Amino acid sequence: MKRDWSAWAPLVLRLMLGFGFLYHGVPKLSWGHAGFVIMLDTMGIPAPSLMAWAVGILEVVGGLALWAGVFTTTIGALLIVELSVALFKVHLAHGFNFVNLVDPSGPQFGMPGYEPVLLYMAGLLAIVLGGPGKYSVHGMRAAKGMPSMAPM
Repeated sequence: MKRDWSAWAPLVLRLMLGFGFLYHGVPKLSWGHAGFVIMLDTMGIPAPSLMAWAVGILEVVGGLALWAGVFTTTIGALLIVELSVALFKVHLAHGFNFVNLVDPSGPQFGMPGYEPVLLYMAGLLAIVLGGPGKYSVHGMRAAKGMPSMAPM
């Protein structure tokens, strides 16, 4: 008899993506904030100080929301927009690879290409399209017959 593990898939995605956004968002709100503001200013992002706070808050709140499985459609869409900016403003110029290994002088480390950005976007899109799953606040409310918290 085969056991169905498919209900766990959204949870695995949400936990990993949530951790990633928390990992990158916390420094933007604390010890790395000033450097992030300078980086945004250098890239020509309007209102870099305000945007640094907005991005940091989105990543921390978004990471926690993904963990819990609440408002995942809205949070996922906002994070995809943020990642799109990072894709075009930062990572696209560095090629596809996470680590650029194809170089006669050996491995080239530094700014990663757009591969990890696309992976994050794909995971978020899977959650936006498929929902947060059974093991989420949204899923538990639905199982109890409680009204949906729109948007997911």
